[in-house]
Amino acid sequence: MRILGVAVLSGLMILLVLAVPALPAGQTPPQQDNEALARSILADLVARKFEAVEPYFDARVAAALPTDKLLASWDTLLGLAGDFVSVESVRSEMKQGYQVVYVSCKFSRDEWVVIFAFDAQNKIAQFRSVPASSFTPWAAPSYAKPESFTERSVTIGSAPRELPGTLTIPKGTGPFPAAVLVHGSGPNDADETIGPNKTFKDLAWGLACRGVAVLRYVKRTRQHGAEMMKIAAGFTVKEETEDDARAAVALLATQPEIDARHIFVIGHSLGAYLAPRIAVGDPQIAGIILMAGCARPLEDMVLEQTKFQTSLNGPPNEDGLKAIARAEQEKRDIEDPNLKPGVMLHSAGAAIPSIYFLDLRNYDPVKVAASLKIPMLILQGEKDVQVRMVDFDDFKRGLGGRKDVTLKSYPLANHLFMTVAGQASGAEYMTPSHVEQDVVEDIASWIHQQSPSPAPK
Repeated sequence: MRILGVAVLSGLMILLVLAVPALPAGQTPPQQDNEALARSILADLVARKFEAVEPYFDARVAAALPTDKLLASWDTLLGLAGDFVSVESVRSEMKQGYQVVYVSCKFSRDEWVVIFAFDAQNKIAQFRSVPASSFTPWAAPSYAKPESFTERSVTIGSAPRELPGTLTIPKGTGPFPAAVLVHGSGPNDADETIGPNKTFKDLAWGLACRGVAVLRYVKRTRQHGAEMMKIAAGFTVKEETEDDARAAVALLATQPEIDARHIFVIGHSLGAYLAPRIAVGDPQIAGIILMAGCARPLEDMVLEQTKFQTSLNGPPNEDGLKAIARAEQEKRDIEDPNLKPGVMLHSAGAAIPSIYFLDLRNYDPVKVAASLKIPMLILQGEKDVQVRMVDFDDFKRGLGGRKDVTLKSYPLANHLFMTVAGQASGAEYMTPSHVEQDVVEDIASWIHQQSPSPAPK
């Protein structure tokens, strides 16, 4: 599971992943060439001069990556990619008013790209690393036939928090049952892109070919991340996820091709964790589908993932033990009975307002799901190293006796519901793949079982 802006032990990007906000109105985009500066900063990282790097960070990145966390992040990258060998190439482009510099590096086991986004003050506003394979263009899965559906752009919500979305509609005679896709943690795009893979695009295209319309959209923390961080009281999952999911359901109900009686919410990871809460009190939601939904508190998941990641190559080294100790302390801070709103906490390298965790303190997704009077489909990859089978078993214990609840796990699927050969670690997210066809077909079949007859036109 990814928490807010940081990839938590997923093996996909370990330095930092923050949405790159637009520059303030009237500010001149940078004209200077930062390629040489990026080379110099990378040389400091290789030389382990982490204190020399910090002055180049803007305030947000500096808060999220103090020296000890920068060191731990760099060592995690080395653990995945091997020892640094050389810089292979450097290129840059202007994007959203930032100069984004891509430094392609050769490591002993793989090639990775370290990415810097420089603002107008020469400060690093985004800092992340991804395997070179993540630049592989996405190709449609074999089970998706683009000629069998159409797509159009839609807008979720209203100003100033509107979100761009895409509605994928089967060709033929409707109205069709429909689903809203709700993201996992992090500032996700509409496709839930992770490296070369696009989980939500796979689902949208695959389901549309099987008679289910799908709405996907850019997550609020990606589209309006900078504005959200300025909210004095902080924000909760209501503002981050729930409000927009309900707005997407409401929008679907107004579309002429959609059967408004049969609109479903499909949540992945954090979206699955919150799907029961999203459905509470919303009569337009006909059912929910949980894909890799955790049943435990988020801070427990972060600690578990930290222990897993730091033990991939054997017992944790000194830096690994420090990372575990940090996660344990962050868990204690989050669970402190005296915790009050207005405090900034840290979790997995991200600065997160205390109200975010206070809001979730008494939330039990299994109990809330059990209170719902709508059908549910609960899916889990057995090779998922982020949300475990123990979470699936919790849902099974809480809901398995209900005739309107279906639970299924997939022996070879990871957290993205993509097939993994051998042991999963999260590093496989950077290998081009697709959501398993069986998963897509099971979801489509289940939705059609809940909506067996077309609505009157």
